[in-house]
Amino acid sequence: MANKLDAAAVLSLCVVLAFTLAGQSAAAGRYYGDKVQDTVRKEVEKAIAYDRSIGPALVRLVFHDCWINGCDGSVLLDKTPTDGTNTEKKAVINIGLAGFQLIDTIKQQLGPNASCADIVAFAGRDAADILSGGKIFYTIPGGRKDGVVSSAKVADANLPESTFDFDQLQNNFNARGFSVEELVVLSGAHSIGVAHLSSYQDRLGRADSTPIDPDYQAALNKTTPLSLLQKGQNPTVPNNVRDETAAFQTDAAYDPVAMGVSPEKIVLDNSYYHNNLVNKVLFESDWVLRTDGDAADKLEEYKENATEWHSDFAAAMVKLSSLPAQGKNFEIRKNCRVTNKQYYY
Repeated sequence: MANKLDAAAVLSLCVVLAFTLAGQSAAAGRYYGDKVQDTVRKEVEKAIAYDRSIGPALVRLVFHDCWINGCDGSVLLDKTPTDGTNTEKKAVINIGLAGFQLIDTIKQQLGPNASCADIVAFAGRDAADILSGGKIFYTIPGGRKDGVVSSAKVADANLPESTFDFDQLQNNFNARGFSVEELVVLSGAHSIGVAHLSSYQDRLGRADSTPIDPDYQAALNKTTPLSLLQKGQNPTVPNNVRDETAAFQTDAAYDPVAMGVSPEKIVLDNSYYHNNLVNKVLFESDWVLRTDGDAADKLEEYKENATEWHSDFAAAMVKLSSLPAQGKNFEIRKNCRVTNKQYYY
């Protein structure tokens, strides 16, 4: 009887390991027949292996690029004929955008074989795959062209702010054809990445209209007090309390295992929904999802069903990565930071 139980245990362990290794293999060794996509994949893998924090930056770039004028690589521009150096990178809301050097590295390898817009979309796709351990994967075509317009003013006016209430969020997403469900599913990307103090300062001094867990709030006030802003400092903290230090988690009364989420750092998963439902999220725009019946139901649904969230997030990223570029002048840039010509007519 003992031998049978031992055999069963070994078989069970082998099955678990098989699924785990299969996921790791899919994430770490997914290569493409298409040269462009394969090059992007290999460079993204190397970059994340060296510094895992580059992964969240690449996922974020897709949203911040495609939400403004469609997927046209405009978020990469340092200078344009129409806006000079006052490009989307200079937008207040785009504070902390990163990953530009990696995009440059990939572009140097691919040259005219790929647009900068395609590189952003493919890099974000591969980062999501790797950070989720192969659980989030989707296919998207190439063929995007690079725009020649990039305005900080337009970005600040159109990207959703961390202080938005639910109606503002819903209107912002509806304007681009995204539903409440897609708003909730894309918000799950806040399971990774970092935020500047200026983006969540409103959550440190009060906890009435958009409740924040008092232990979490106290831990944030301890590590990033509002007085730092008055001194000209604007530090960052992880979006996800799961990615904080052990000391911070103790102060915040947060135990990821007890919460039912993986304690592994910088993983794109459904931990955001677990955190939101106990008021341990940074942004007002995160918490307000609980104020709408349909959105609140999806929060609960994605908390309980990680597989569903993986699938829905992949579908939403396909839709996001397919937003058509707006404008009349397009090109394949030689350098992702500047347009090919000084003037366009």
